[in-house]
Amino acid sequence: MVRSPRDPRRQILELARVLLVDDDPTSRLTLQTVLEAGGYHVEGAASAAEAVGKLEGSEFELVLSDLHMESPEAGLKVLAHARMMDYKPATALIATYQDSPARTNSRKGNQAVLIESEDLPELLSKVAQLISERATRRVERELRHAGV
Repeated sequence: MVRSPRDPRRQILELARVLLVDDDPTSRLTLQTVLEAGGYHVEGAASAAEAVGKLEGSEFELVLSDLHMESPEAGLKVLAHARMMDYKPATALIATYQDSPARTNSRKGNQAVLIESEDLPELLSKVAQLISERATRRVERELRHAGV
């Protein structure tokens, strides 16, 4: 039996959910547009407090946060809160300005990953990689709990 695209039994594609936190509306909306064009469901937050509320109310596969918002450490606080969530989203800092320091940490342990937004293909590649690594960790954790 061939199913038409309007068939309600057709499996719905679930997009990976990304929380994008940046107090600069232009940067946030630009990155949101790029990520949505890349196939992600993106929710924006303009402050650390708004981000924490969204983390508590929904599950995200990835949390991207600008470092400097209402305080110099606001982005790190968002990522720390995200890492405490039971659903364990992947996390990364995102630099949305050109004079950002060119430092990138690896995603080992609880270190932050710095993604610079000037190179859009690289941005989308790193986002996909972070979400993939999170999925792998989640499957491994479930297998350990199942005793496999």
